[in-house]
Amino acid sequence: MLTITLKDAKAGFSGLVDEALKGAFVTITRHGKPVAALVSVEAAEIARKAMEPKRVGLAAYLRTFPGEAFERNPAPSRTIDL
Repeated sequence: MLTITLKDAKAGFSGLVDEALKGAFVTITRHGKPVAALVSVEAAEIARKAMEPKRVGLAAYLRTFPGEAFERNPAPSRTIDL
């Protein structure tokens, strides 16, 4: 992983983009503290998908409760018309 100051990043941005395209992670610092990262689009998409909240249905949520709170039906849930 490459670490570079903001001033140097501004001066050589094109080269840093090339490094990110090769798969490198470029950390940009300001006043000695990391503030940003430059990565390829593929790496950013993987990170975005990993951070997405996982949505579960009501039946799956209710199955997470302890056995004493609800009686569990082992049959898979089904869809109904309302």
